[in-house]
Amino acid sequence: MKILKIGSVILIVLLLLAAATGAGVYYWAARELPRIEKITDYNPPLTTTVYTRNKKILGYLSRENRFLRSLKEMADSTPKAFLAAEDSSFYEHEGIDLLGIFRAAIKNIQAGSIVQGGSTITQQVIKSLLLTPERSYKRKLKEAILAYRLEKHLTKDEILTIYLNQIYLGHGAYGVEAAAREYFAKHAGELNLAESAMLAGLPKAPARYNPYRHPERARSRQEYVLQQMRDQGWITQQEYQNATATELEFASMADPTWETGPYYMEEVRRWLVDHYGEETTYTGGLQVYTAADLEHQKAAKKAVRFGLEASTKRRGWRGPVEELNGTAELKAFLDRSGDTLQRLQEGKWVKVAVDQVKKGGAVVRFGNATGWIDVSTMGWCREINPEKAPEEVPQVKDARKVLSPFDVVWASLLEEELDEQGRRRLALEQRPVVQGALASLDPETGNLLAAVGGYSFEESQFNRATQAKRQTGSAFKPIVYSAALDNGFSPASMVLDAPIVYTDTSTNSTWKPENYERRTFGPTLLRTALVKSRNLVTIRVARQIGIDTVIRRAKTLGLEAEFPRDLSVSLGSASVTLTNLCQAFSGFARMGSIVEPRMILRVEDSWGSEIYSSEPSTHGAISRQTAYIITDLLQQVVQGGTGWRVRALGRPVAGKTGTTDEQKDAWFMGYAPYLLTGVFVGFDEPRPMGKYETGSRAAAPIWLKYREKVEQSYPVQDFKKPPGIVMARIDAQNGLLAGPGTETSYLLPFKAGTQPSKVSPARSDDEAAGSGGDEGSGGQGDRLKRIF
Repeated sequence: MKILKIGSVILIVLLLLAAATGAGVYYWAARELPRIEKITDYNPPLTTTVYTRNKKILGYLSRENRFLRSLKEMADSTPKAFLAAEDSSFYEHEGIDLLGIFRAAIKNIQAGSIVQGGSTITQQVIKSLLLTPERSYKRKLKEAILAYRLEKHLTKDEILTIYLNQIYLGHGAYGVEAAAREYFAKHAGELNLAESAMLAGLPKAPARYNPYRHPERARSRQEYVLQQMRDQGWITQQEYQNATATELEFASMADPTWETGPYYMEEVRRWLVDHYGEETTYTGGLQVYTAADLEHQKAAKKAVRFGLEASTKRRGWRGPVEELNGTAELKAFLDRSGDTLQRLQEGKWVKVAVDQVKKGGAVVRFGNATGWIDVSTMGWCREINPEKAPEEVPQVKDARKVLSPFDVVWASLLEEELDEQGRRRLALEQRPVVQGALASLDPETGNLLAAVGGYSFEESQFNRATQAKRQTGSAFKPIVYSAALDNGFSPASMVLDAPIVYTDTSTNSTWKPENYERRTFGPTLLRTALVKSRNLVTIRVARQIGIDTVIRRAKTLGLEAEFPRDLSVSLGSASVTLTNLCQAFSGFARMGSIVEPRMILRVEDSWGSEIYSSEPSTHGAISRQTAYIITDLLQQVVQGGTGWRVRALGRPVAGKTGTTDEQKDAWFMGYAPYLLTGVFVGFDEPRPMGKYETGSRAAAPIWLKYREKVEQSYPVQDFKKPPGIVMARIDAQNGLLAGPGTETSYLLPFKAGTQPSKVSPARSDDEAAGSGGDEGSGGQGDRLKRIF
């Protein structure tokens, strides 16, 4: 009996000691535990997704590739597969699996180190979000305490949702949605059983079981997961067999972020950073809906590249991109160009090394392949001479004048089939130094459908559509003439086209502007002056209505520039961005009101709540009648003036070319009722592009190339004539109503009550006005004195 009492006392003491020890251990492990609210307020770094106007992906912005998805948005097999692989008793335990811990402890004792954790999914969530990944018993105790607490705060489904969105699954993918995209080019809701099991096998060791690098290991791990699912009764034997027999196709979902519309994407990125900060932009999982259109973007990018490549070839050959120093450097070059053939077949340019050169062409090498560049593809490789037009310089007919052995040059694939010697037929290419931009918007809403800011975003991120301010040249003239129509002029007004000389008394310098043709044409219709882009008439019109009137009109149309207060402003000496000029031209396309170009339509947070939305920003600028008259005249610019190249579109289009002094800047601004597009071409550091590199030749073909690709999306539309417009046929010689014997006449629009009342007498002489072209802009000081 006494022994029993002693035993009881000892037992009680031991229990008390055990309790005290347990309490001490608990206190030791529980000190300074992180707050559980970091998980209950789960807000992981998420990928921001940028969409086009029709909800296609424009690109992503992220630090961790993760997309938040609920259990309902995942395939049914996905959570089950992860539970089978990681924690089959997840819905039974309270955050800690004692049996699993016991099994892991036995394994660790046998191994003499920690080789198995026995962690539940709840514990893995705790470790991922609150603790360090160190392997220690103290960390495991903390993990267990926090796991127990977490189960009191969140439901099992909530914990599982966090786990499936948080877990790293290799290949840069965090969470099952990102992994589905990276491994199967699918969304999480589209995964089949075999794919779900493959992903569920990754958490144990994402690098070791990566299916791209270790397909056999990944397959073995997948079969283990499927066996676990079968053994748990979550799938049938037949489903197991079908899944193990399924051949998986691995592919990553395409990421167009810096491919299709990189300049547009960069503008969106900068806007987001300005409005929400860098952290939210890259980790907030924003859903950003833009006005971009992928088809417009693709067409615009191709058109700009096409136009700039054509422009650089018109300027002549700049020489090889590199000159190798002998056979050793040639071998090194060939060793690092192994995938060149594949890129050629994808339509890309590649660098090739010249091996032999003959009069008729050159043998080139790349990787393990050989190519032939025929001299017929080198005709454009003239000596660069900005003072001469390409037509004035003989074409190259001897390849030895262009290439030498060991030259490295750009080449494109001409034909897929080999020639008689087993060589690829290639064409010599040259990457442009000249730059350009294209912006295209819906004039009704201002939605910017496409924006291309240069030849290559990879080489230069400077956006010439939104950031470059350049002189507009004659593209500014419609603004001058719109002001003239509101200040006593009509399309039939006669203005003298004759020499003008101005002097600046402060500098004792003179300004002698000229027409592009370097000749004058005498009395000229206002209509003809705009259609043929006559400088001297424009200056006289601006002088009569006043410089301040011209500048006020430009500002009313939304132009943001430092306008010189002299007559050079009428020839486009002020500098603006392409998108800003598009805004001004929207006043004509919209029949009087302007609209601001708009890129961001709506922004939602990661849970789909709207945090920003925009509406078209418009305001009245000019009368509908004035806008219609300018539009009618700009249609005549396309039909018979400097914009004649875009007549090939075969639709009602209004447009205006623009060229500055010495062809440093070239523009084409053109629009239909449904689409307004502007194009700019020029060197980043303004310098002559070459003789005849005008708006008509350098910019208009880019505009046409782009519009030909997108026009099929729109029905043919003509401009609607507003009330208060009267059409009258006018004698081209004197601006009076055309009589029965008038030799040349034009049908012109007038504001009601302003058309000429006299009828022109019969004439037999030819029209005085000749053909026209673009012209340069220039500028002098504020104090100009006319010299007669």
